[in-house]
Amino acid sequence: MSAAMKDSLTPGVLVLGASGTVGFGVVGALLEAGSPVLAVGRDGPRMGALAEHFADEPGLELLHFGCIQSDRDAERLAAQLRERPRPLRAVFASLGTPMQSGRLLDRPATLLMEKLEADLLPHLAAARHLLPLLAESNADTAHYVLIGGPHAERGWSGYGHASVTGAAVRMLAQVLHEEAHGLGVRVQLLSVDKPISTPDNLVNACAEWPNALAVGRSAVSLLTRTDAAAKPIVPYSPRDAVPPSTTLACDFEDALWAVAGARRNGRTSA
Repeated sequence: MSAAMKDSLTPGVLVLGASGTVGFGVVGALLEAGSPVLAVGRDGPRMGALAEHFADEPGLELLHFGCIQSDRDAERLAAQLRERPRPLRAVFASLGTPMQSGRLLDRPATLLMEKLEADLLPHLAAARHLLPLLAESNADTAHYVLIGGPHAERGWSGYGHASVTGAAVRMLAQVLHEEAHGLGVRVQLLSVDKPISTPDNLVNACAEWPNALAVGRSAVSLLTRTDAAAKPIVPYSPRDAVPPSTTLACDFEDALWAVAGARRNGRTSA
């Protein structure tokens, strides 16, 4: 068997929402752990920044697919993945729209419905078509990992729509955890109990807020952990966010600053 053929048969990992901040961190954590990565996201500056930052990583492949909004989108993605020679061992789903401030009582009920359609239903559509695909991977245990934020555990004043939607995604993960057990796929949600530190919020960020790479490392640790095998919801812990023995040579945060269009000295770039 040739080296190229052997490499194509090495199981890889799919990252949905790779162009987002958390998705960027998951991609970085997977690559530094030595896993081939297929990063799925919308074509645009953020995917361009991802490709540029990891240009020297032969294990990264980008798939400009667009948004998953329906069963039809997810079915089309699954069909494309089935045509690829490399099998999948895991899927990481970091999907969602930006949080909007405002009280539930001050907004029409239709806004919550729109938020659920934008942030909950894509998770269900993706899982419906990608969980069976993972079940075909012939891995001892395939993994499907969602990532949730702190607004899902307790209501955030002024961000009620995100809290309700996040809680629904959390419950979806628990249900999928049970339903996917018979498929040989472990579904889990990494619950991050603090906001993510980003270049945009760096001035106001608390010291204990994790960055995207730390969250990515914690999520990737679920692929090898056995202590959390029975838990559908796994809390983020800094203990699980340590780098592997071999890390990427480049500075990960530089790419996040480039994506945000800002400089470390606080001046906005042209």
